[in-house]
Amino acid sequence: MLVSLNWLKQYVNYGDLTPEQLSEKITKSGIEVDGIEYITTEKSDNVVIGHVQTCDQHPNADKLSLCTVDVGDEVLTIACGAPNVAAGQKVAVAKPGAVLPGGFKIKRAKIRGIASEGMICSLQELGVAERFIPTEFADGIVVLPDDAVVGEEVTDVLNLDDVILEFDLTPNRADALSMIGVAYEVAAILDTEVHLPHPEVETIEEDATKYISVHSEDPDLCPYYGAFIVKDVEIKPAPLWMQNYLLAAGVRPINNVVDITNYVLLEYGQPLHAFDYDLLESKEIVVRRAQEGETIVTLDDQTRTLTTDNLLITNGKEGIAFAGVMGGANTEVSDETKNVLIEAAYFDPQTVRTGVNQTGLRSDASTRFEKGVDPERVREAGLRACELLVKYAKGKLVDDAVEFNELTIEEKVITIDATAVNERLGTNISVDEMADILRKLRFGYAINGEEITVTVPTRRGDVTIFEDIVEEIARIYGYDHLPYTLPKGSSRPGALSRHQKIRRQVKKYLQGVGLMETITYSLMPKKDVEQLLGPDLLDETYYPVKLSMPLSEDHEYLRLSLLPGLLKTLSYNRARSQVNLGYYEMGSVFLSTEQHIKTQPDEQLRLAGALTGNWLNHEWQKESKPVDFYVVKGIVEGLFKFLNIHVTYKQSTLPQMHPGRCATIYVKDTPVGLLGQVHPLVTKAHDLKETYVFDVNMEALFAHIADEKMYEPVPLYPSIKRDIAFIVRKDVIAGDIKQTIAEEGAPLVKTVDIFDVYTGEPLNNDEQSIAYRLHFQDPEKTLKDAEVDKLYEKIVKKVNDTFDAYVRS
Repeated sequence: MLVSLNWLKQYVNYGDLTPEQLSEKITKSGIEVDGIEYITTEKSDNVVIGHVQTCDQHPNADKLSLCTVDVGDEVLTIACGAPNVAAGQKVAVAKPGAVLPGGFKIKRAKIRGIASEGMICSLQELGVAERFIPTEFADGIVVLPDDAVVGEEVTDVLNLDDVILEFDLTPNRADALSMIGVAYEVAAILDTEVHLPHPEVETIEEDATKYISVHSEDPDLCPYYGAFIVKDVEIKPAPLWMQNYLLAAGVRPINNVVDITNYVLLEYGQPLHAFDYDLLESKEIVVRRAQEGETIVTLDDQTRTLTTDNLLITNGKEGIAFAGVMGGANTEVSDETKNVLIEAAYFDPQTVRTGVNQTGLRSDASTRFEKGVDPERVREAGLRACELLVKYAKGKLVDDAVEFNELTIEEKVITIDATAVNERLGTNISVDEMADILRKLRFGYAINGEEITVTVPTRRGDVTIFEDIVEEIARIYGYDHLPYTLPKGSSRPGALSRHQKIRRQVKKYLQGVGLMETITYSLMPKKDVEQLLGPDLLDETYYPVKLSMPLSEDHEYLRLSLLPGLLKTLSYNRARSQVNLGYYEMGSVFLSTEQHIKTQPDEQLRLAGALTGNWLNHEWQKESKPVDFYVVKGIVEGLFKFLNIHVTYKQSTLPQMHPGRCATIYVKDTPVGLLGQVHPLVTKAHDLKETYVFDVNMEALFAHIADEKMYEPVPLYPSIKRDIAFIVRKDVIAGDIKQTIAEEGAPLVKTVDIFDVYTGEPLNNDEQSIAYRLHFQDPEKTLKDAEVDKLYEKIVKKVNDTFDAYVRS
C-alpha cells in the first residue's frame, strides 16, 4: 500500500511530524513502513503559476515558440520549445533567478537573437520522477488547471512536496488498504480527529428503476449489489490533483470516470466498477454463478474460462464482469461514453479468491475483496463516486441506487477482563487506560468493574477474539513500554554442542581466508536438482524429493547439492558488475533412497564454496592472481589442516566438472567431497567466467575430528633441507611421489614440498622433471649428514624403483 501524505492530510492532521518521524510511529504500532519516497528529491525555488497570453512562432527558430506570460507581478517574454505550449494555458514558470533541481539557475538570456526571460517548465525539469508524471505531460510542459492562481508557487497545485510511505501490510490488516483506514490508524496513534468525507449529491427527478433492475441469484456470494445511474457524463482527463494522488498511489490515470472509481477504491477501500450503460444491451443486472466453461473477455482483452465456483455479473444474458476481479471488455467506458452505471457491491471473499487462483488474474479490486471490505462503506463509496462524477464529469445522478440487499451488518462484540489482559502482556495497565486506548481506536466499549465489553466497528474485520483486543491494546499502548521479563523456574547455563562448535570454527576459518558466507534456497527447479553432486553421493542412488504443493517451478525440489545455489549467487552478483567473488555455504541437503517418497528424507550437513575472478588484485604493485585450481585446493588443504584431518586427493572425472581439473577428496579411502573447476558449459549457462568450487560432506568429517587438540613440542634441534628433482613420465602424478617420499622418510622427514615442475629440452617429449624439498628433523638430537645421506639414498631408490624415475643431474 502506497500512502500519499498530502492525500492523508485531507483526513487527519499529523502536525509537525516529519515523514521519518511519522513512519517510525506507524512502524512501532504494528504496520511496518518499508520505504519513504519523495515526489521530488530537490526543491525548486521561484517557480510560479503563469498565464500564457500570446504564443507565436519564434522568428529565428522553427521549433521554438515565443510566448508572453503573465506571472502576476510582471509579464515575461519566454522562448519555449515544448510542442504543447499554447496561448490561454496556465503553466509553471521559472522566473529569472529561479533555481531548478540539479542547481540549474535560470537567467535572462538571448535565444536566437531574442531575449528570453525565464523558462516554461515540464515536470521532468522540476525534478519529478517519471512514474509520477501523467501521460499527457510526458513529452511537453505541464498544463495547470484553469482555476490555478497566477503568481502563486506551483508546489501545491503540482503536489511537488508530497511524500509517499510504502506500507508492508500483514494479510489481516485489510482496513489499512484505504486512505480512510490509514487515517483511522494515524489518528489512533496520535490521538487526533479523523475528518471523513460525507458524500452529498443532488439527483434528477427520474425513477432509476426505469433504467435498471438488480437481482442476485446467489445471496450467499453477493448479498448486496447497488447500481447508480449517472447520465450525460463528459469523458475527459481527471482533475490534476486527483491524477497526482493516483500516481502517488501507483495508479496510472486513464480518464475522469475510471480515475474516480480508482480514487474511491483507494479512499474507501471499496472496489467499484463503471459500466457504459448504453452497451449493457438490457435493463437488468443479474449476479449468478458462472456456468461450467462459460467465457468472458475481460478489460485486458483476455478470454477467461470460468467454472461454477466463479461469480459473474451479467446483463441477464451474457457476462459483463468477472465479479470482484475485473470488468468485461464489452461494457468498457470509452471516450464515447455518455451514460454510466456505477457498481457498488459486496462479494464473498472466498469466491473471489477462488476465481483469482483459477485464472491467475489479480487486481487491486480482487485484493481488497479477498481480504474483506467494510460492509458499512459499500453504498457510501458508490455515492461518493457519484458525487465526484457530478462534480468533475458534469454527470447527472438519477434518483437513488437500485439495490439488491440481503447483507447483514453486525458489529463484533468481545468481552475482555482487564486482569487477563495484563497477565498476557506482563503489564499493569488500568481499566481507564485500556478504555482510553479503545477510544483512540474508535471502538465502542462499556465498563463493568474489571470487565470491558468491546464493540468492534465493521471496518476492523480482523478483530474477532480476545487475543485480537490484547494485541490492539498492546500496540497502541506501545511495544516499547512493555516490561522486560525473564523466564521463571529452574534452568541450567546453555552451551554449544560439539557439532555447533566445529561448525563455528569452520566458518571462522573460511571467513579468515577471505570467503563470504551466503545462504541459498533449499528449494530448486527440476533442471538443477541433480547437478554438481558430490562423489560420495554418486556412489549411492538418491532420488530428488519433490514438494507436493510447490509455490513455483523454481522452488519445486529439495536440493541434493549446495553448488547450484552458489553458482546462481555468483551469477546474480556478476550481473551487477561484481566480478571477484568468493562464497561459502554450510547447510543441509536432503537425501532419499525412495523413488516415491513415503518417509521424511535424511538431512546431511555439507560445506561448499564457489570462487571466480581474481583472488588477489594489487593494482599499486601491478599484481593480480586469478582464482585457479591451486587457490581452491590451498583453501581446502588449510581447512583440513585446521581440523587436523589427513586427506588425500585423486584426480577424477565428475559430472558437470572440468575433466582435467577436478579431484575427489578422500579420508581413509572414503570419498568425502570434491574440488575443481566447473565445466565451461555449465559456467557459460550461468554467464560466468572460470569458476572453481569445493564440496565436502561435513557429517563424514565429524567422526574424524579429535575432541582434544594435539600439540607437539617446539623442536630444540636444527633441521636439514635437501632438494631433489626426479625425471619421470608425464602420466606420473606428482602427489603419488610426494606420498611415497613421506612414507619412506618417516619419521625424520617432516614435510615434503613440490617447488618446481619442468618440461622441455633436454627432456624427452613424454618426460617431466618434478622437484621436491625435503625437511629432515629429529626431535631428540642433532642430525648428522651421514644419517640424512643414508635416508636420502633410501628415498631416491624407492622412488626410482616405484615410478621408473631417475634423479635429474
